Amino acid sequence: MKRWLIGVEQLQQHLAGKVVIFDCRFSLTDPGEGLSAYQRGHIPGAVHLDMEKDLSGPRGLHGGRHPLPDPVAFTNRMRASGVTRDSLVIAYDDNRLAGAARLWWLLRYFGHPQVRILDGGIKAWLAAGLPANTTIPKNAVPGDFLAIENAAMTATCPDIKQSVRDNASALIDAREAPRYRGEEEPIDPIAGHIPGAINVPWQQFVDVDGNMLPIEQQRLVWQKLTLSPSPVVYCGSGVTACVDLLSLAMIGVESAKLYPGSWSDWCSYPDSIIETSPHS
Repeated sequence: MKRWLIGVEQLQQHLAGKVVIFDCRFSLTDPGEGLSAYQRGHIPGAVHLDMEKDLSGPRGLHGGRHPLPDPVAFTNRMRASGVTRDSLVIAYDDNRLAGAARLWWLLRYFGHPQVRILDGGIKAWLAAGLPANTTIPKNAVPGDFLAIENAAMTATCPDIKQSVRDNASALIDAREAPRYRGEEEPIDPIAGHIPGAINVPWQQFVDVDGNMLPIEQQRLVWQKLTLSPSPVVYCGSGVTACVDLLSLAMIGVESAKLYPGSWSDWCSYPDSIIETSPHS
């Protein structure tokens, strides 16, 4: 199921067609770094999407650090960038595909499956000797993209709490093992994990250069686990969990869901149960 990935050579072949390229670089510790990196140089024609402003909605008391964007706002952003209902969208980053995977998941959630992730991100583009530039695309012909939510692709906090009460959890925690075990928590106020969740860190599916590992290697990781038909994946705020969801889709598990608010939503409720010991 490599159909969700595109290589540099394939991308070059698509440049003359109905393709819209998005630069999804970001930094959780420096919200302005993604735009700064884009301004220093990007794939020609690429439009920058901001993780906080474009790929997330406004924060509230609950809902996590990166709530899903409002459908109307997302529609307007895509249309302003020239995305039509039949556009092929290409997403890339330099974050081991985390930012690109967030856009990949969002587009599918909003009913636009014509999306691919540039395997290796901008590093692969530059390594191929291809140019980057600093020109900001302007005056795109407005598209007719329309965001239509597919709630079946998500699980809510009440859904998760009910599954925990029923001891029927099918949760995957995509964060690093120390955060999962509650040994450290550099971002959110409380450490630990949701009861019953198993730890499948997202980084093990992508190498340091941002290339997804061969499908058979990914499959070996998942085969060691007992997965439900529709597992629910979460991370800190619903971003890096999308890499786990990408891997699951690549091995044919298309029914997996995202808990959008993830740990940052779960730990915002005083009555949420917190576990710190590994689930076996």
